[in-house]
Amino acid sequence: MSDAPNTSATAIINRVGVGFITLYVLAYMGVWLALLAPILVTLPLKINGLVGAAAAPGALGLVTGIGALLALFGNPFFGRLSDRTTARLGMRRPWMIVGLVGAIAGLTIVAMAPALWTVVIGWAITQLSFNALLAAVVAIMADQIPERQRGIVSGVLGICAPIALLVGAYVVQLVAPLGQLAMFLFPMAITAVFVVVFMLVLRDRRLSGDDKHAWSFKEFASTFYTNPRKAPDFAWAWISRFLFVMGQSFLLTYQAFYLLNKIGISEGELPDSIFIATVVSSICWILFSLVGGKLSDSTGRRKIFVLSSALVYGIGLIVVALSSEMNAFLIAMAITGAGIGIYFAVDLALVTDVLPNRENAAKDLGVFNIASALPQSIAPAIAPAILVIGGGNYSVLFLVAGACTIIGALAVLKVKGVR
Repeated sequence: MSDAPNTSATAIINRVGVGFITLYVLAYMGVWLALLAPILVTLPLKINGLVGAAAAPGALGLVTGIGALLALFGNPFFGRLSDRTTARLGMRRPWMIVGLVGAIAGLTIVAMAPALWTVVIGWAITQLSFNALLAAVVAIMADQIPERQRGIVSGVLGICAPIALLVGAYVVQLVAPLGQLAMFLFPMAITAVFVVVFMLVLRDRRLSGDDKHAWSFKEFASTFYTNPRKAPDFAWAWISRFLFVMGQSFLLTYQAFYLLNKIGISEGELPDSIFIATVVSSICWILFSLVGGKLSDSTGRRKIFVLSSALVYGIGLIVVALSSEMNAFLIAMAITGAGIGIYFAVDLALVTDVLPNRENAAKDLGVFNIASALPQSIAPAIAPAILVIGGGNYSVLFLVAGACTIIGALAVLKVKGVR
Protein backbone atom coordinates (compact mmCIF):
# COMPACT_ATOMS: atom_id res chain seq x y z
CA MET A 1 0.00 0.00 0.00
CA SER A 2 1.91 3.06 -1.23
CA ASP A 3 0.99 6.71 -1.15
CA ALA A 4 1.75 9.59 -3.46
CA PRO A 5 3.35 12.72 -2.02
CA ASN A 6 1.38 15.86 -1.28
CA THR A 7 -0.48 16.61 -4.52
CA SER A 8 -2.82 19.32 -3.30
CA ALA A 9 -1.60 21.77 -5.93
CA THR A 10 -0.45 19.34 -8.61
CA ALA A 11 -2.21 19.19 -11.96
CA ILE A 12 -3.18 15.77 -13.20
CA ILE A 13 -1.17 15.11 -16.34
CA ASN A 14 -0.61 11.39 -16.84
CA ARG A 15 -3.28 9.05 -18.13
CA VAL A 16 -4.41 6.35 -15.72
CA GLY A 17 -4.19 2.72 -16.72
CA VAL A 18 -6.83 0.09 -17.31
CA GLY A 19 -5.95 -1.74 -14.10
CA PHE A 20 -6.50 1.31 -11.89
CA ILE A 21 -9.74 2.20 -13.67
CA THR A 22 -11.00 -1.38 -13.28
CA LEU A 23 -10.38 -1.47 -9.53
CA TYR A 24 -11.83 2.03 -9.12
CA VAL A 25 -14.97 1.04 -11.01
CA LEU A 26 -15.40 -2.11 -8.90
CA ALA A 27 -15.06 -0.10 -5.68
CA TYR A 28 -17.55 2.50 -6.90
CA MET A 29 -19.96 -0.22 -8.01
CA GLY A 30 -19.61 -1.93 -4.65
CA VAL A 31 -20.80 1.16 -2.81
CA TRP A 32 -23.99 1.25 -4.87
CA LEU A 33 -24.46 -2.51 -4.62
CA ALA A 34 -24.63 -2.48 -0.83
CA LEU A 35 -26.83 0.64 -0.74
CA LEU A 36 -29.29 -0.08 -3.56
CA ALA A 37 -29.94 -3.77 -2.86
CA PRO A 38 -31.73 -3.05 0.45
CA ILE A 39 -33.75 -0.16 -1.04
CA LEU A 40 -34.82 -2.25 -4.01
CA VAL A 41 -36.14 -5.34 -2.22
CA THR A 42 -35.06 -6.08 1.33
CA LEU A 43 -35.95 -2.85 3.13
CA PRO A 44 -39.55 -2.73 1.77
CA LEU A 45 -40.01 -6.41 2.71
CA LYS A 46 -38.60 -5.80 6.20
CA ILE A 47 -40.92 -2.85 6.80
CA ASN A 48 -43.88 -4.64 5.26
CA GLY A 49 -43.34 -7.47 7.74
CA LEU A 50 -43.11 -5.11 10.71
CA VAL A 51 -46.05 -2.75 10.09
CA GLY A 52 -48.27 -4.48 7.50
CA ALA A 53 -49.15 -3.66 3.90
CA ALA A 54 -51.44 -0.71 4.66
CA ALA A 55 -48.89 1.23 6.71
CA ALA A 56 -45.79 0.13 4.77
CA PRO A 57 -45.61 2.95 2.15
CA GLY A 58 -45.70 5.65 4.82
CA ALA A 59 -43.26 3.77 7.07
CA LEU A 60 -40.86 3.27 4.17
CA GLY A 61 -41.09 6.97 3.42
CA LEU A 62 -40.22 7.75 7.05
CA VAL A 63 -37.20 5.44 7.10
CA THR A 64 -35.76 6.45 3.72
CA GLY A 65 -36.61 10.10 4.28
CA ILE A 66 -34.67 10.31 7.55
CA GLY A 67 -31.82 8.37 5.98
CA ALA A 68 -31.73 10.73 3.02
CA LEU A 69 -31.69 13.79 5.28
CA LEU A 70 -28.64 12.38 7.02
CA ALA A 71 -27.09 11.68 3.63
CA LEU A 72 -27.78 15.31 2.75
CA PHE A 73 -25.64 16.34 5.70
CA GLY A 74 -23.18 13.47 5.62
CA ASN A 75 -21.88 13.58 2.06
CA PRO A 76 -20.54 17.15 1.99
CA PHE A 77 -19.48 16.95 5.65
CA PHE A 78 -17.38 13.82 5.15
CA GLY A 79 -16.17 15.26 1.84
CA ARG A 80 -14.84 18.33 3.68
CA LEU A 81 -13.23 16.14 6.35
CA SER A 82 -11.64 14.06 3.59
CA ASP A 83 -10.23 17.19 1.91
CA ARG A 84 -8.64 18.18 5.25
CA THR A 85 -7.36 14.78 6.38
CA THR A 86 -3.60 14.61 7.02
CA ALA A 87 -3.41 10.95 8.07
CA ARG A 88 -0.48 8.76 6.99
CA LEU A 89 -3.01 6.56 5.21
CA GLY A 90 -3.90 9.48 2.95
CA MET A 91 -6.87 11.78 2.49
CA ARG A 92 -9.48 9.34 1.17
CA ARG A 93 -8.55 5.91 2.51
CA PRO A 94 -9.38 6.55 6.22
CA TRP A 95 -12.95 7.52 5.33
CA MET A 96 -13.37 4.42 3.18
CA ILE A 97 -12.50 2.34 6.24
CA VAL A 98 -14.90 4.30 8.48
CA GLY A 99 -17.66 3.94 5.88
CA LEU A 100 -17.25 0.18 5.51
CA VAL A 101 -17.29 -0.54 9.25
CA GLY A 102 -20.26 1.71 9.89
CA ALA A 103 -22.29 0.35 6.98
CA ILE A 104 -21.85 -3.24 8.16
CA ALA A 105 -23.00 -2.26 11.65
CA GLY A 106 -26.00 -0.29 10.34
CA LEU A 107 -27.25 -3.00 8.00
CA THR A 108 -26.94 -5.59 10.76
CA ILE A 109 -29.14 -3.45 13.03
CA VAL A 110 -31.75 -3.05 10.26
CA ALA A 111 -31.80 -6.77 9.49
CA MET A 112 -32.30 -7.76 13.13
CA ALA A 113 -34.63 -4.87 14.08
CA PRO A 114 -37.69 -5.95 16.10
CA ALA A 115 -39.54 -2.66 15.55
CA LEU A 116 -39.73 0.25 13.13
CA TRP A 117 -37.80 2.65 15.37
CA THR A 118 -34.85 0.26 15.35
CA VAL A 119 -34.95 0.19 11.55
CA VAL A 120 -34.83 4.00 11.55
CA ILE A 121 -31.70 3.98 13.75
CA GLY A 122 -29.99 1.26 11.73
CA TRP A 123 -30.75 2.90 8.41
CA ALA A 124 -29.53 6.27 9.72
CA ILE A 125 -26.18 4.70 10.65
CA THR A 126 -26.09 2.97 7.26
CA GLN A 127 -26.71 6.18 5.30
CA LEU A 128 -24.11 8.20 7.21
CA SER A 129 -21.55 5.45 6.73
CA PHE A 130 -22.23 5.00 3.03
CA ASN A 131 -21.90 8.72 2.49
CA ALA A 132 -18.52 8.80 4.23
CA LEU A 133 -17.45 6.00 1.89
CA LEU A 134 -19.05 7.55 -1.19
CA ALA A 135 -17.56 11.02 -0.60
CA ALA A 136 -14.07 9.53 -0.51
CA VAL A 137 -14.56 7.27 -3.53
CA VAL A 138 -16.14 9.95 -5.76
CA ALA A 139 -13.29 12.38 -4.97
CA ILE A 140 -10.89 9.97 -6.68
CA MET A 141 -12.31 11.20 -10.01
CA ALA A 142 -10.95 14.71 -9.40
CA ASP A 143 -7.80 13.47 -7.62
CA GLN A 144 -6.58 10.86 -10.06
CA ILE A 145 -8.40 11.01 -13.43
CA PRO A 146 -7.13 13.52 -16.03
CA GLU A 147 -9.74 15.65 -17.80
CA ARG A 148 -9.29 13.94 -21.18
CA GLN A 149 -10.24 10.59 -19.64
CA ARG A 150 -13.14 11.73 -17.49
CA GLY A 151 -15.85 11.18 -20.09
CA ILE A 152 -15.00 7.53 -20.67
CA VAL A 153 -14.37 6.89 -16.95
CA SER A 154 -17.62 8.63 -16.09
CA GLY A 155 -19.33 6.49 -18.73
CA VAL A 156 -17.95 3.32 -17.14
CA LEU A 157 -18.98 4.57 -13.69
CA GLY A 158 -22.40 5.21 -15.19
CA ILE A 159 -22.93 1.48 -15.64
CA CYS A 160 -22.05 0.74 -12.01
CA ALA A 161 -25.50 1.51 -10.62
CA PRO A 162 -27.39 -0.78 -13.05
CA ILE A 163 -24.88 -3.55 -12.54
CA ALA A 164 -25.18 -3.00 -8.79
CA LEU A 165 -28.98 -3.19 -9.06
CA LEU A 166 -28.73 -6.33 -11.16
CA VAL A 167 -26.19 -8.06 -8.94
CA GLY A 168 -28.02 -6.91 -5.82
CA ALA A 169 -31.37 -8.24 -7.02
CA TYR A 170 -29.76 -11.53 -8.01
CA VAL A 171 -27.83 -11.96 -4.75
CA VAL A 172 -30.87 -11.09 -2.63
CA GLN A 173 -32.97 -13.56 -4.62
CA LEU A 174 -30.25 -16.21 -4.27
CA VAL A 175 -29.83 -15.91 -0.50
CA ALA A 176 -33.50 -15.22 0.32
CA PRO A 177 -33.99 -18.76 1.73
CA LEU A 178 -31.27 -18.00 4.30
CA GLY A 179 -33.28 -15.16 5.83
CA GLN A 180 -33.22 -11.37 5.94
CA LEU A 181 -29.83 -11.08 7.65
CA ALA A 182 -28.22 -12.79 4.67
CA MET A 183 -30.26 -10.67 2.24
CA PHE A 184 -28.88 -7.50 3.83
CA LEU A 185 -25.26 -8.56 4.43
CA PHE A 186 -24.27 -10.67 1.39
CA PRO A 187 -24.24 -7.62 -0.94
CA MET A 188 -22.28 -5.76 1.75
CA ALA A 189 -19.67 -8.54 1.84
CA ILE A 190 -19.10 -8.16 -1.90
CA THR A 191 -18.71 -4.40 -1.41
CA ALA A 192 -16.13 -4.88 1.33
CA VAL A 193 -13.96 -7.06 -0.91
CA PHE A 194 -14.00 -4.57 -3.80
CA VAL A 195 -13.28 -1.51 -1.64
CA VAL A 196 -10.51 -3.16 0.39
CA VAL A 197 -8.70 -4.32 -2.76
CA PHE A 198 -8.90 -0.81 -4.22
CA MET A 199 -7.60 0.73 -0.98
CA LEU A 200 -4.58 -1.57 -1.06
CA VAL A 201 -3.44 -0.33 -4.49
CA LEU A 202 -4.55 3.32 -4.24
CA ARG A 203 -1.74 5.89 -4.32
CA ASP A 204 -3.79 8.22 -2.17
CA ARG A 205 -3.22 11.95 -1.97
CA ARG A 206 -1.52 13.06 1.22
CA LEU A 207 -2.06 16.50 2.67
CA SER A 208 0.67 18.01 4.80
CA GLY A 209 -0.18 19.84 7.99
CA ASP A 210 1.03 23.12 6.44
CA ASP A 211 -1.68 22.90 3.77
CA LYS A 212 -4.48 22.35 6.29
CA HIS A 213 -6.50 25.50 7.01
CA ALA A 214 -7.82 26.34 10.46
CA TRP A 215 -11.46 25.59 11.19
CA SER A 216 -13.95 28.45 11.37
CA PHE A 217 -17.73 28.66 11.56
CA LYS A 218 -17.83 30.30 8.11
CA GLU A 219 -15.75 27.51 6.62
CA PHE A 220 -17.90 24.83 8.28
CA ALA A 221 -21.09 26.46 6.94
CA SER A 222 -19.55 26.58 3.45
CA THR A 223 -19.29 22.78 3.59
CA PHE A 224 -22.95 22.63 2.61
CA TYR A 225 -23.05 25.55 0.20
CA THR A 226 -21.50 26.81 -3.02
CA ASN A 227 -22.31 30.39 -4.03
CA PRO A 228 -24.42 30.15 -7.22
CA ARG A 229 -23.39 33.67 -8.27
CA LYS A 230 -19.72 32.72 -8.24
CA ALA A 231 -20.32 29.30 -9.82
CA PRO A 232 -23.51 29.54 -11.94
CA ASP A 233 -22.65 26.55 -14.13
CA PHE A 234 -22.22 24.40 -11.04
CA ALA A 235 -25.56 25.68 -9.70
CA TRP A 236 -27.47 24.84 -12.88
CA ALA A 237 -25.86 21.39 -13.00
CA TRP A 238 -26.97 20.94 -9.38
CA ILE A 239 -30.57 21.88 -10.20
CA SER A 240 -30.63 19.51 -13.18
CA ARG A 241 -29.34 16.60 -11.06
CA PHE A 242 -31.78 17.42 -8.25
CA LEU A 243 -34.85 17.27 -10.52
CA PHE A 244 -33.60 14.18 -12.33
CA VAL A 245 -33.00 12.27 -9.11
CA MET A 246 -36.37 13.43 -7.78
CA GLY A 247 -38.05 11.58 -10.64
CA GLN A 248 -35.77 8.59 -10.19
CA SER A 249 -36.43 8.45 -6.43
CA PHE A 250 -40.18 8.06 -6.91
CA LEU A 251 -39.59 5.04 -9.17
CA LEU A 252 -36.84 3.41 -7.12
CA THR A 253 -38.55 3.83 -3.74
CA TYR A 254 -42.09 2.88 -4.79
CA GLN A 255 -41.43 0.30 -7.50
CA ALA A 256 -42.07 -2.59 -5.12
CA PHE A 257 -45.40 -1.20 -3.92
CA TYR A 258 -46.39 -0.34 -7.51
CA LEU A 259 -45.87 -3.97 -8.53
CA LEU A 260 -47.75 -5.23 -5.48
CA ASN A 261 -50.70 -2.85 -5.64
CA LYS A 262 -51.19 -1.98 -9.32
CA ILE A 263 -49.67 -4.82 -11.34
CA GLY A 264 -50.92 -7.39 -8.81
CA ILE A 265 -47.64 -9.19 -8.04
CA SER A 266 -47.69 -11.27 -4.85
CA GLU A 267 -45.07 -10.84 -2.12
CA GLY A 268 -43.62 -14.23 -3.00
CA GLU A 269 -43.21 -13.23 -6.64
CA LEU A 270 -41.80 -9.79 -5.86
CA PRO A 271 -38.05 -10.61 -5.73
CA ASP A 272 -38.24 -12.45 -9.08
CA SER A 273 -40.34 -9.71 -10.71
CA ILE A 274 -37.99 -6.96 -9.57
CA PHE A 275 -35.03 -9.02 -10.75
CA ILE A 276 -36.55 -9.36 -14.25
CA ALA A 277 -37.34 -5.63 -14.41
CA THR A 278 -33.84 -4.83 -13.21
CA VAL A 279 -32.30 -7.04 -15.92
CA VAL A 280 -34.27 -5.24 -18.64
CA SER A 281 -33.42 -1.78 -17.28
CA SER A 282 -29.79 -2.63 -16.61
CA ILE A 283 -29.09 -3.98 -20.10
CA CYS A 284 -30.30 -0.72 -21.65
CA TRP A 285 -28.55 1.33 -18.96
CA ILE A 286 -25.19 -0.37 -19.57
CA LEU A 287 -25.33 -0.22 -23.37
CA PHE A 288 -26.33 3.43 -23.54
CA SER A 289 -23.94 4.46 -20.76
CA LEU A 290 -20.90 3.07 -22.56
CA VAL A 291 -21.94 4.63 -25.87
CA GLY A 292 -22.84 7.97 -24.27
CA GLY A 293 -19.54 8.38 -22.39
CA LYS A 294 -17.43 7.54 -25.44
CA LEU A 295 -19.40 9.85 -27.75
CA SER A 296 -19.18 12.66 -25.19
CA ASP A 297 -15.38 12.42 -25.10
CA SER A 298 -15.01 12.09 -28.86
CA THR A 299 -17.29 15.05 -29.65
CA GLY A 300 -16.19 17.19 -26.70
CA ARG A 301 -19.83 17.80 -25.82
CA ARG A 302 -21.66 17.19 -22.54
CA LYS A 303 -24.90 19.20 -22.47
CA ILE A 304 -26.69 17.61 -25.42
CA PHE A 305 -26.22 14.16 -23.93
CA VAL A 306 -27.45 15.20 -20.47
CA LEU A 307 -30.44 17.03 -21.98
CA SER A 308 -31.59 14.25 -24.30
CA SER A 309 -31.10 11.49 -21.74
CA ALA A 310 -33.14 13.28 -19.07
CA LEU A 311 -35.95 13.78 -21.59
CA VAL A 312 -35.89 10.07 -22.47
CA TYR A 313 -36.01 9.10 -18.79
CA GLY A 314 -38.95 11.41 -18.23
CA ILE A 315 -40.81 9.80 -21.12
CA GLY A 316 -40.04 6.39 -19.62
CA LEU A 317 -41.61 7.44 -16.32
CA ILE A 318 -44.74 8.55 -18.16
CA VAL A 319 -44.90 5.11 -19.80
CA VAL A 320 -44.57 3.56 -16.32
CA ALA A 321 -47.53 5.67 -15.21
CA LEU A 322 -49.63 4.35 -18.09
CA SER A 323 -48.69 0.69 -17.55
CA SER A 324 -51.20 -1.73 -16.10
CA GLU A 325 -49.53 -5.10 -16.68
CA MET A 326 -46.02 -6.54 -16.43
CA ASN A 327 -45.04 -6.46 -20.12
CA ALA A 328 -45.87 -2.75 -20.43
CA PHE A 329 -43.94 -2.10 -17.23
CA LEU A 330 -40.89 -3.88 -18.67
CA ILE A 331 -41.04 -1.73 -21.82
CA ALA A 332 -41.13 1.36 -19.61
CA MET A 333 -38.14 0.10 -17.61
CA ALA A 334 -36.19 -0.36 -20.86
CA ILE A 335 -36.86 3.27 -21.80
CA THR A 336 -35.84 4.57 -18.38
CA GLY A 337 -32.73 2.39 -18.53
CA ALA A 338 -31.66 4.01 -21.82
CA GLY A 339 -32.24 7.50 -20.46
CA ILE A 340 -30.49 7.05 -17.15
CA GLY A 341 -27.58 5.26 -18.83
CA ILE A 342 -26.62 8.24 -20.93
CA TYR A 343 -27.39 10.71 -18.14
CA PHE A 344 -25.08 9.24 -15.52
CA ALA A 345 -22.44 8.48 -18.13
CA VAL A 346 -22.00 12.17 -18.89
CA ASP A 347 -23.38 14.12 -15.92
CA LEU A 348 -20.47 13.34 -13.58
CA ALA A 349 -17.98 14.37 -16.27
CA LEU A 350 -19.93 17.60 -16.83
CA VAL A 351 -19.97 18.60 -13.18
CA THR A 352 -16.31 17.66 -12.71
CA ASP A 353 -15.50 20.02 -15.58
CA VAL A 354 -17.29 22.94 -13.83
CA LEU A 355 -16.13 22.42 -10.24
CA PRO A 356 -15.67 25.82 -8.52
CA ASN A 357 -12.40 24.84 -6.79
CA ARG A 358 -10.44 21.69 -7.55
CA GLU A 359 -8.52 21.98 -4.28
CA ASN A 360 -11.84 21.35 -2.49
CA ALA A 361 -13.00 18.69 -4.93
CA ALA A 362 -14.49 16.32 -2.34
CA LYS A 363 -16.30 19.19 -0.62
CA ASP A 364 -17.76 20.57 -3.86
CA LEU A 365 -18.70 17.10 -5.09
CA GLY A 366 -20.30 16.61 -1.68
CA VAL A 367 -22.40 19.73 -2.25
CA PHE A 368 -23.30 18.38 -5.67
CA ASN A 369 -24.28 15.06 -4.12
CA ILE A 370 -26.83 16.95 -2.01
CA ALA A 371 -28.71 17.11 -5.31
CA SER A 372 -28.83 13.30 -5.19
CA ALA A 373 -29.50 12.95 -1.45
CA LEU A 374 -32.14 15.65 -0.95
CA PRO A 375 -34.69 14.24 -3.45
CA GLN A 376 -34.43 10.87 -1.72
CA SER A 377 -35.75 12.63 1.38
CA ILE A 378 -38.31 14.84 -0.34
CA ALA A 379 -39.76 12.17 -2.66
CA PRO A 380 -40.79 9.72 0.12
CA ALA A 381 -42.10 12.65 2.20
CA ILE A 382 -44.43 14.01 -0.50
CA ALA A 383 -45.31 10.74 -2.25
CA PRO A 384 -48.05 9.78 0.28
CA ALA A 385 -49.67 13.19 -0.27
CA ILE A 386 -49.50 12.75 -4.06
CA LEU A 387 -51.06 9.30 -3.68
CA VAL A 388 -53.86 10.75 -1.54
CA ILE A 389 -54.54 13.49 -4.10
CA GLY A 390 -54.48 10.88 -6.86
CA GLY A 391 -56.84 8.57 -5.01
CA GLY A 392 -54.11 6.01 -4.31
CA ASN A 393 -53.24 5.80 -8.02
CA TYR A 394 -49.54 5.17 -8.57
CA SER A 395 -49.91 6.43 -12.16
CA VAL A 396 -50.36 9.96 -10.80
CA LEU A 397 -47.19 9.58 -8.74
CA PHE A 398 -45.13 8.55 -11.77
CA LEU A 399 -46.59 11.30 -13.95
CA VAL A 400 -45.31 13.80 -11.38
CA ALA A 401 -41.96 12.01 -11.46
CA GLY A 402 -41.80 12.29 -15.25
CA ALA A 403 -42.56 16.01 -15.11
CA CYS A 404 -39.72 16.58 -12.61
CA THR A 405 -37.23 14.81 -14.86
CA ILE A 406 -38.21 16.69 -18.01
CA ILE A 407 -37.88 20.06 -16.23
CA GLY A 408 -34.47 18.91 -14.97
CA ALA A 409 -33.45 18.23 -18.57
CA LEU A 410 -34.18 21.83 -19.53
CA ALA A 411 -32.12 23.21 -16.60
CA VAL A 412 -28.86 21.90 -18.09
CA LEU A 413 -29.25 24.30 -21.02
CA LYS A 414 -28.19 27.08 -18.64
CA VAL A 415 -24.71 25.59 -18.17
CA LYS A 416 -22.39 27.79 -20.26
CA GLY A 417 -18.90 26.57 -19.36
CA VAL A 418 -19.09 23.30 -21.30
CA ARG A 419 -20.44 22.47 -24.74
